[in-house]
Amino acid sequence: MIIGVDVGTSVTKASLLSRDGTAVVTHSMRSTLHRLPGGRVEQDLDEVIGSVVRVVREVAAVAESTGEAVEALAITGQGDGLWLRDHQGQQVGPAISWLDARAADVLDGWEKSGVQREVFGLTGSGMFPGSAGPLLAHLAEHAPERLERAAVAGYCVDAIVQRFTGEITVDASDASLPFLDVTARSYSQEALEACGIAEHRRLLAEPAPPGTLFALDGRAAKELGLPAGLPVSAGPFDLPACAFGSGVSDVGDGSLVIGTTLGCQVLRDEFVVDPQGEVAGMWLATPLPERYLRVMPAMVGTANLDWVLAMVGAGVDQLETLLASSQPGAGGVSALSFLSTSGERAPFVAPHARGQFTGLSLDTKQADLVRAMCEGVAYAARHNLESAGLTGEVSACGGGARSRAWSQIFADVLGRPLHVPHEEGVGARGAAMTAWDSLGQPVDRERWAAARRTVQPHPKAVEFYERGYREYLDSIERARPHWGASS
Repeated sequence: MIIGVDVGTSVTKASLLSRDGTAVVTHSMRSTLHRLPGGRVEQDLDEVIGSVVRVVREVAAVAESTGEAVEALAITGQGDGLWLRDHQGQQVGPAISWLDARAADVLDGWEKSGVQREVFGLTGSGMFPGSAGPLLAHLAEHAPERLERAAVAGYCVDAIVQRFTGEITVDASDASLPFLDVTARSYSQEALEACGIAEHRRLLAEPAPPGTLFALDGRAAKELGLPAGLPVSAGPFDLPACAFGSGVSDVGDGSLVIGTTLGCQVLRDEFVVDPQGEVAGMWLATPLPERYLRVMPAMVGTANLDWVLAMVGAGVDQLETLLASSQPGAGGVSALSFLSTSGERAPFVAPHARGQFTGLSLDTKQADLVRAMCEGVAYAARHNLESAGLTGEVSACGGGARSRAWSQIFADVLGRPLHVPHEEGVGARGAAMTAWDSLGQPVDRERWAAARRTVQPHPKAVEFYERGYREYLDSIERARPHWGASS
């Protein structure tokens, strides 16, 4: 058995996973996102650590009571943002979330000066306000003392690993954003210099080689209810972990994470950057040799649903009924789903992008608004997956994939079967797969991938949404000129 942990943006989950991918037990706990003036979004590292301790301890107690031996602790979690720590793993100021918008002005300047495109050409990373590059530059100008006090500028997963093992490290998937040459697994000095932060290179931990395991120290072991010295696997972070945990295995296969982030990614066997293309998305190093993930992560996914349901005074438990009450096309209502305060990052970067409804009339029903937003998110998923190079199967996971009605919309808009794993906690499963690989005991990936339901697209709906998708693309082009800095 392995305890897989997925430290999401708002929820931390731990599962006791068997070798067939089944979760014997899962415990979860919510974390707090602090939304502050100026587009700041922060988290408290101690609170996040506390959530991990609580859920792992609960799962470990179940393993002990049933006599199950725990072979390793596998950790994944949210990526991007900036989690500054000292040598002891204590936070140097609050952790800055990937949702943060304080560095939007930095990115505006980089777009005008060409820095954004230069870095993209070097590493394949399309930076956005909540990524490490602009955040480091922002702090260097406005809070240099934080960088001086810090020993490491990392991410959520490696912050937890440092507290549990004492090791300063980073997984190559996290390090990919935005300074890593993913083919060489080394940082690009040119990218650091382009961003004007080369002097802070000391804060970037060296990526751990594939297969690296760490050891749980005595203090953390006591807190977690696990044996000291237990192997700890660190990563990949949640998007690639979800890809592998949901069954992505062949080049061209895609993964759709319908969660806080609308994570769209495709497995590739080559690293290719179009110098004339959109400066967006990212290329991630993976635990697999000569395999990369082309990732297009839209800023928000289920947050759009939560917002529109709140606007119409409905709850998630009413979603199936609402979607059934409005036909494809939502009574003529269309939506753009760019609701994040920090704009959009894929398949284009627009820090001031904003959402919209069009086609409203006095005949518009609450259900039409909900369906229009669900269709808009599905169109965004197709836009991102196609931009990432999708040619194969598509797997879906995350809270949104639990809705059968919304899953059907995604399948119809994509025009492809959508494979949804029966097991929840797909990110933790992906982390556990990586841990078993590192232990030299790889799981049967075909068996894991088989444990899923398939949503078949409806031919008439596919035809309808093909026209709708073309109209969606046109509406983006009409809206983009209006997304100025004053939006």
